[in-house]
Amino acid sequence: MKGRFITLEGGEGSGKSTAIESIQAWLEAREISYIMTREPGGTPLAEDIRQLILHSREERVSDLTELLLVFAARAQHIAEKIQPALANGLWVISDRFLDSSYVYQGNARGGDKTMIDTLASWVVAESQPDVTLLLDVSVEVGQQRVVQRQQQDRLDKESLAFHEKVRQGFLARAKQEPNRVKIIDASQSIDAVKNDIATQLDQLAIAWQIGSVQ
Repeated sequence: MKGRFITLEGGEGSGKSTAIESIQAWLEAREISYIMTREPGGTPLAEDIRQLILHSREERVSDLTELLLVFAARAQHIAEKIQPALANGLWVISDRFLDSSYVYQGNARGGDKTMIDTLASWVVAESQPDVTLLLDVSVEVGQQRVVQRQQQDRLDKESLAFHEKVRQGFLARAKQEPNRVKIIDASQSIDAVKNDIATQLDQLAIAWQIGSVQ
């Protein structure tokens, strides 16, 4: 049986790490085999590309360079990790995926959506997520969480206007595809967020005819 593909999305400081822990607990309670991964990254080569994308540098990184690097990492990620895992019946949980390209390189950077569509058709093709959990939080709250991090990458340091475009871009994606993208209010307490995620997964389990755990 082919595995399921779940992606996590959200702006900086939205709490995806907490969400990942909640998903892991849900899967393990049901003895579902899975792998955790992330984008950009997921394989040694893709992780090398991640460092190129996120590392702060004096040289300006052109928007097109960033877009192509993200898709280069994604091509390797899909071919070497995501597709083989799904074919072997494993569930794949990815911290970010294609939605982030439409939002960061498209909505926030003002990139050409037609170009992103073309790259997506070449690179992603049929490897689309079964469901995406969108951790939504205001930019103000997200940035308060970001400043508490010991290390901040190039995207963390973008302007508030940039991060607001990111948030609105994700919400627009959810509005376009409500059956796939499920919004989680990430401004709640950690326990409330975990409960909402578990509720979403329980509903999906029913739709996918997966046994529940009492």
